Amino acid sequence: MDLSIVIVNWNTREMLRDCLQSVFDGLGGLEAEVFVVDNASEDGSQEMVRTSFPDVSLICNTENRGFAAANNQALRVAHGRHVLLLNSDTLVHGDVLAASCGYLDQRPEVGVMGCRVLNTDGSLQITGSGFPSLFNLFLMTTGLWKLKSMPLFDRYQMLSWDRRSEREVAVVSGCYMMVRRSAMEEVGLLDEDFFFYGEETDWCRRFANAGWKLVLAPVGEITHFGGGSVKKLNHKRDVMLTQGTIRLHRKHGGILGGAACWAMLMGFNLSRAAFWSLLQIGGRARAKERAHHFRNVVVSLGKLWPAT
Repeated sequence: MDLSIVIVNWNTREMLRDCLQSVFDGLGGLEAEVFVVDNASEDGSQEMVRTSFPDVSLICNTENRGFAAANNQALRVAHGRHVLLLNSDTLVHGDVLAASCGYLDQRPEVGVMGCRVLNTDGSLQITGSGFPSLFNLFLMTTGLWKLKSMPLFDRYQMLSWDRRSEREVAVVSGCYMMVRRSAMEEVGLLDEDFFFYGEETDWCRRFANAGWKLVLAPVGEITHFGGGSVKKLNHKRDVMLTQGTIRLHRKHGGILGGAACWAMLMGFNLSRAAFWSLLQIGGRARAKERAHHFRNVVVSLGKLWPAT
C-alpha cells in the first residue's frame, strides 16, 4: 500500500467532512487507506464518517486521548509504506498526495516531509521552522523574529522564505506531515507524554537525531484553516502550548533546559498580563478580555512543570 492517512478529530464535523472529501478526490491512482481517530466528539462526527465515508477506518475513543496517543492508535495498524498525519481542518489540493509519495520514493535519505501550506485567503501560512531552542524562544517572546531582513533573527520562522523552494527544516508541521515507514519503524511512534502540543516537534527532533533529513518540498499545496479544535479551548490553548514547550525542553535539554524554558515563558506571560491589565484601566473591552486571558495562563504556570 502506498499511503496511510491518519486524521485525528475532536468536534470538527463539517471541517472533517470537507477534509475527507478533498482527500478522496485527491488520491488519484494511489493505493491508500484513511483512518479517522475520533477523540470522543459530541458533534456527530462519528456518525457522519460512518454514513458519508464508509471506506474510512474509524477508531472511536471514549475520552479525548490527545493528539499523540490518538495518532499512534492508527499508526500501529497502518499498512502504507508512507504515513501522513493530516489535520481535520485542512483541504488537500490537486495531486499533492501522490507528489509527496513520489518525492519520498526518489529521496531515500528523507524521513519526513511537508508541503506548502496556505491560509483560507490563499496567503502563505508559515510552516516548517527551526527547532524552538531557548534562543529561538527568546526571538519569539521579544518580537525580534519579525525582523526578517536580518538572517540571525529570521532563523526560526524563516519569514523571508516563500516555501516555493526545497529546504531542510528542523520541524515539519503536524498539519501535513508525511513520514517514511522505515524511518518511523527506526525512530518509534509519537511520545504520548505530549497531549496536544510539542509531540510533532519532539518526533522531528528524534528523526533528525537518527540521521534522517526533514524537508519542506514544493510538491503541491494544502489549505489549513487553523484552530479547528483549539478554538474551544480559550486560555487553555496557551496553557497546553506552554506545557508542551516546557516538556520538550525538559526532555531534550535536561532539568536546566526545562527550567530556563519555564522561566522565559513565565516572564513572557507575566509581561502580557501586566500590559493588558494596564490598558484595561481605560475601560477597553478587548484589553479586559486579554488581561483575563493572560492572568489565567499565569495562574496555571505553577502546574506546568512536567512530572518527568
